[in-house]
Amino acid sequence: MPILALGINHDSAPIEVRERVAFAPEVMPGALAEARRALRCPELAILSTCNRTEIYGEVEREQLLEWLAAYHRVPQEQLEGCCYSYSGEAAVRHMMRVACGLDSLVLGEPQILGQIKSAYAVARESGSVGSLLHSVFQQVFAVAKKVRTETAIGENPVSVAYAAVSLASRIFTDLKQQTALLIGAGETIELVARHLLEQGVRQLVVANRTLQRAQQLAENFGAEAILLADIPEHLPRADIVISSTASQLPILGKGAVESALKQRRHRPVFMVDIAVPRDIEPQVGQLDDVYLYTVDDLRGVIDEGMRSREKAARAADAIVDAAAIEFMRERRSLGAVDSIRSYRQRAQEIGSAELERALVQLDKGEDPRRLLEQLTRALTNKLIHAPTVSLKRATAEGDLERLRIAREIVGLEPLADIALEKKDG
Repeated sequence: MPILALGINHDSAPIEVRERVAFAPEVMPGALAEARRALRCPELAILSTCNRTEIYGEVEREQLLEWLAAYHRVPQEQLEGCCYSYSGEAAVRHMMRVACGLDSLVLGEPQILGQIKSAYAVARESGSVGSLLHSVFQQVFAVAKKVRTETAIGENPVSVAYAAVSLASRIFTDLKQQTALLIGAGETIELVARHLLEQGVRQLVVANRTLQRAQQLAENFGAEAILLADIPEHLPRADIVISSTASQLPILGKGAVESALKQRRHRPVFMVDIAVPRDIEPQVGQLDDVYLYTVDDLRGVIDEGMRSREKAARAADAIVDAAAIEFMRERRSLGAVDSIRSYRQRAQEIGSAELERALVQLDKGEDPRRLLEQLTRALTNKLIHAPTVSLKRATAEGDLERLRIAREIVGLEPLADIALEKKDG
């Protein structure tokens, strides 16, 4: 069965659907085990980010879609309308494009490669990576590295984090005077912090579920570290709030923000919720003096910075296409190994049997020259018997394509060349 890639992303589904089928990191091993058991699928990997959920494995599309809908308690017909799937070479090509950032909301963004590597590592630790997925992922990683090395796909600072900070600079005339509250301590928030510092922001507060991780990140940027539970206390002084966690439930509710606004005397607050599922309740956006954006709202900002990457993306696509074709060619050639081995063994058995028969006759005093002639004739007849039958059958049935393939396999000149020679003669 060929490899299948099935998923939804920022282009195929709105955030309301994407957040319902997202997999939190802590449930991933259990989800993999449940899927493999339900689908009887030995190899499976799940990629879940703020912009996409994708599943890779040797499995039927309809079975996988049915399981995904049942696992997340989402109507299957709803997923059917926004899911995409690829099989065989198309699946490999899609995985390569995703890893290179060619299928991302932010063209060429580098974070996705790390997320795919993490998905592979989790699947491998869960025992759901076999020879097929291992070889596919290794090729995907190699192609992504080649694209980064040989093209300018990642040279411009365009990312979701960059877009969020860019949008903030449009809301506030002077970011140097603002205080930013960053919720989460992952790679995206780290990028946000870096971009904010580049824009002159000096007052940073990092909130995280574990204080140690918040402190590690805060130390790198001269920021203040707090726990998620302390957010209500610090929210009133935050002019900018950018959140990106893996929480399955909202972290900021309408009530907490209303309370903070009263203490701020209704000075405006800029909020960006990059997380999927969302960290900030959508109702917060209904409040006066709050400018709330989700990851989908950043598309316009991101589009402005992507134009410079389009030429590099075309070069990257050419690399991906060539790599996908070559990978599938190698996989198919591996499939021929068993056939070649069996054919060689059969030829050796025929040769051994005829040699044994000739040696017996030689021991009886038969003429060596005549025995060699008999041995050669017997070997020739037995070795060409099966190809001869195939050629006769293809000719009798008028199956020119099979005849062409059979001639090529046994090393005869192409039919077109024969026909041309007869015509010229």
